[in-house]
Amino acid sequence: MRYQSTRGGAGDRSFSDVLMEGMAPDGGLYLPTELPRLGEIQLRNLVGRSFAEVAAEIMWPFVESDYEPDEFADLVERSYQRFDHPDVAPLRVLDQGKGEWLLELFWGPTMAFKDVALQLLGNLFERELTRRSAAVTVVGATSGDTGSAAIEAVRGREGIELFMLHPRGRVSDVQRRQMTTVDEPNIHNLAIEGTFDDCQDLVKAMFADEAFRSRHSLSAVNSINWARVMAQTVYYVTAAVELGAPASPVAFSVPTGNFGNIYAGHVAREMGLPISQLILATNVNDILSRAFDSGSLQIQEVVPSSSPAMDIQISSNFERLLFELLGRDGGLLSALMERFRFLGHVELTDAVLEAFRELFDADRLDDDDTRRVIRSVYQESGVVLDPHTAVGVGVGRGLRNDRDVPLVMLACAHPAKFPETVEAALGERLAPPERISALAGRNEKFEVLPNDLAAVQSFINNLAPAG
Repeated sequence: MRYQSTRGGAGDRSFSDVLMEGMAPDGGLYLPTELPRLGEIQLRNLVGRSFAEVAAEIMWPFVESDYEPDEFADLVERSYQRFDHPDVAPLRVLDQGKGEWLLELFWGPTMAFKDVALQLLGNLFERELTRRSAAVTVVGATSGDTGSAAIEAVRGREGIELFMLHPRGRVSDVQRRQMTTVDEPNIHNLAIEGTFDDCQDLVKAMFADEAFRSRHSLSAVNSINWARVMAQTVYYVTAAVELGAPASPVAFSVPTGNFGNIYAGHVAREMGLPISQLILATNVNDILSRAFDSGSLQIQEVVPSSSPAMDIQISSNFERLLFELLGRDGGLLSALMERFRFLGHVELTDAVLEAFRELFDADRLDDDDTRRVIRSVYQESGVVLDPHTAVGVGVGRGLRNDRDVPLVMLACAHPAKFPETVEAALGERLAPPERISALAGRNEKFEVLPNDLAAVQSFINNLAPAG
């Protein structure tokens, strides 16, 4: 398996190179030159197997040039040992009569779906750094959950310095404390005076600075790193197989901010998983659902919402889809993205828009409707949703196009991470689990920095050794 950049300016790479680079030198994102296929016999043979066993098999074609089979299987197995549910990503009935299911992705150490990929990523990083006798500086931006999941994945690991940028005052208290109370010398939290998009732009600018990138051997943990997307395809497979694949199709509704999670579902479908519908659910920061409706990809002001992990106007992984829809023409995609960032908007061609609409359905949910969904689901079933999951449930129910096909809605975070929103919806504050309540008594450690590339680079220069 070889990998190429969406912008066509980087030569092909191996998986280990893509893992360590994170983002291509030309500013693009890496993708496999071709996808492996999931055949009917293979899918049937996955029934009854553990999550780690399925994960090792599904991901193997993406990594086989860099690992021995037993070595990779062991890395995968160890990555899911800290999950509190034996199934790692269990399905839960939401409404049996209506064929509605929740895919619970919050059983990892930080109680959010990012753990599924990032626990693996930490082990892959460590293995590769040991093999290369090297060190790496990992930089990332988070709208809430990626930061804590990345920190848990690499805390205390030799050869890794992690600098995580989050938008000051725009993540929940629990999300912030999960990051800032980790007392490890290789963990550095930066609270940026700006939005998540500002944080993400700073990370991309650091990767674009060749001298800085080389000096610190930069790598990425955001979903711009292909390894994240690869790992997230697995739970689409396990859910679909449990609900009857390959004999019958499954639909998924996915709360969407940076487009990485739903793009993983798209990859699984392209590999042959029988997904009949992928529903893209956004909050009020709805650049993707607006583009779906109008054909105009247009940046607007980021509005703080009750689902902060989705408070994004520049969905990085959408570039991977556009690359596909443009016939994998890196030059064309590069020109489109440069125009988008310069003007703040770009019109999708009729052909691209038509293809986008054939692959996805899309809508948005505002904060009032998000609270309404949390309340109604609790009254119907006793299940408490976090606000991001509620967006997926509300939009999924509204856009579902075949009531005979099971609808799986991704439960991306534990509701205890967003107690204020849940309390506003239900009229009562639920007792948090020990993993959350213990955060209150711990000291926080973070640095507040302006939205300024020079200031961030200076901070990193002072703390991270040169490569």
